[in-house]
Amino acid sequence: MQNLKLKKGFKLKSYLHKIRSDEYVKILILRTVGNFLVFSSLFLIAKTFYLPIKEEIRYFIDGRLKKTYVVVEKKKEAEKKEKEQIIPKNPLARTLKFEQVKFLVPEDPNFSIVIPKVGANARILAGVDPSNETIYLDALKKGVAHAGGTAFPGEGGHIFLFAHSTDYFWNVGSYNAVFYLLYKLEKADEVNLFYKGSRYVYRVIDKTIVDPLQVEYLTRKTNREFLTLQTCWPPGTTLKRLLVFAVRVAE
Repeated sequence: MQNLKLKKGFKLKSYLHKIRSDEYVKILILRTVGNFLVFSSLFLIAKTFYLPIKEEIRYFIDGRLKKTYVVVEKKKEAEKKEKEQIIPKNPLARTLKFEQVKFLVPEDPNFSIVIPKVGANARILAGVDPSNETIYLDALKKGVAHAGGTAFPGEGGHIFLFAHSTDYFWNVGSYNAVFYLLYKLEKADEVNLFYKGSRYVYRVIDKTIVDPLQVEYLTRKTNREFLTLQTCWPPGTTLKRLLVFAVRVAE
């Protein structure tokens, strides 16, 4: 009788142990799946907003340390000016060997955009078809796109440039970040275009936010040299479009 009780007790313990083991395995699987989903979500968020956040931090630090950007046309000129820079008075700037003034040389003298206020400097790919998603998405990984059919600098018409566009919001981080800070521009801020070795200066006159389907701005008519810059809004999303308008400064 006693042996029978011992056997039953042993079987009961084995059964309970098996139940606990099965429950532990289930909990372990659920935790693993849960952790995977959490880390996947964090990775997706980081991939989407990494570049906008990086640009915001850079802009904030530049502002705190009073860093300025100056446009120069030649690399040799920039190197000469950099050697002539005065050592910054700010202790933090000296410690970090911070450049108080950054000289921006156009990425490509044949076609580039330089915006000193936000430290933007990128080549422009000419004649990009804004209606062909495959073509313009490929172009936006390399620089700023010039909408095919719109004018070129010096022609006196409407120039349309766009950057930071994407197919899906989670893919925003794969594209060029040069226009992420475009919303910082205000009236009278300077925008420089370099085209075929010549420099053209424009001043911001206005900006607006529109729906993605409002494409009438692309074909606007003008009696003066007019520049439109487009980017996605808010930064890191594809919900709206931010348009910045500028006119050429008279020579």
